[in-house]
Amino acid sequence: MKNEMILREFIQKVWNEKDFNSVADFVDDFYTIHLDSGDPWEGKTLNHEEFKIRLHFSFDSFPDMHFAIQTAIADGNYVAITWLLTGTNLGKIGAFPATGKSIKTFGTTIYYFSNGKLCGHSQVFDRSTVIKQLGFS
Repeated sequence: MKNEMILREFIQKVWNEKDFNSVADFVDDFYTIHLDSGDPWEGKTLNHEEFKIRLHFSFDSFPDMHFAIQTAIADGNYVAITWLLTGTNLGKIGAFPATGKSIKTFGTTIYYFSNGKLCGHSQVFDRSTVIKQLGFS
C-alpha cells in the first residue's frame, strides 16, 4: 500500500502539477523504461536530469496534460494503474504542428519500485486514438 501512495503522489506532483523539483523525491537515481511502444526513451535508463528532459518533451506538446488514476493494484515492488489522460495539443509533435485539439485516452502502466522509489515502468496505451483525435489520420 505504501508504494501505491507514493505513486499517487508522484502522478499528482510531477505529472499533474509539473513539479520537476520533486522528481528526486520519487524517482530512483536510475529509471528504466522497459516497455513503452512509441516512447523515444523506450529501453533506456534515465538519471534525474534525463527524466526531466522526458517530462519537458511531453509537456511541450501538451502543456495541460493531466492523468486521472482510474484503478491501482499494488503487489510488492510493483504498482499497476489504469489512467485517463487528457490534454490539449498546443505544441508540435515531431514534424506535426500543434492542432489546438483536445485528447482523451486510456492506458495502463506498471511501475517498478526499489527502496521506496520509482525505478522504471512498462506501459501500454492506445496512441492511435490520440492520432485520430488530433486529426492526423
